[in-house]
Amino acid sequence: MFSMAKLLDVDTYLGPEMKSTGEVIGVDRTFAPALWKALVAAGLAPARSGKVLVTVADKDKAEVVPIIEGFHWLGYEIVATAGTAALVRSVGIDVTEVRKLAEGSQDILTLIRSGECVAVINTPTLGKTVDRDGFLIRRAAVEARVPCLTSLDTALAVVTALRASAVTHTVAPLAEYRAQEPVTAAAD
Repeated sequence: MFSMAKLLDVDTYLGPEMKSTGEVIGVDRTFAPALWKALVAAGLAPARSGKVLVTVADKDKAEVVPIIEGFHWLGYEIVATAGTAALVRSVGIDVTEVRKLAEGSQDILTLIRSGECVAVINTPTLGKTVDRDGFLIRRAAVEARVPCLTSLDTALAVVTALRASAVTHTVAPLAEYRAQEPVTAAAD
């Protein structure tokens, strides 16, 4: 997990050299519960219900479908920009469409800042200027402390972690994770 809130006026999109930099760790016997614990520890775990804003580059549309289906299955409301909303409708999922900033609307930023939006999935397009929609969406998410996922493999992992956490999760001493058998207190 990487805290973008500490870096003002910079794009939150992480290149490969920054993806392995982090501040917290989650420990469990399998990946999904460990990731969930790390998200919670970093303060980046999406709320259990609310709206997920999805706006992805055209090149990422096919790859985002299982992520959208996962959030839908978990009961989240999907909100998307026009191109992504058309994709969501094509797979039979209800979606609320929101206009882009470049279309003259501030609704997308209002949604992010409102507290109703619990996660943003936004993949970068070409260009990194600060007046582009993606940059402004990602910055608004960070400033509102809304988890912002710019990598679809990470977004899919978050959906997997959410599904696992919906079932159960445990907390145990580190020694128990290292042991083959659960650690029990010795009898006096």
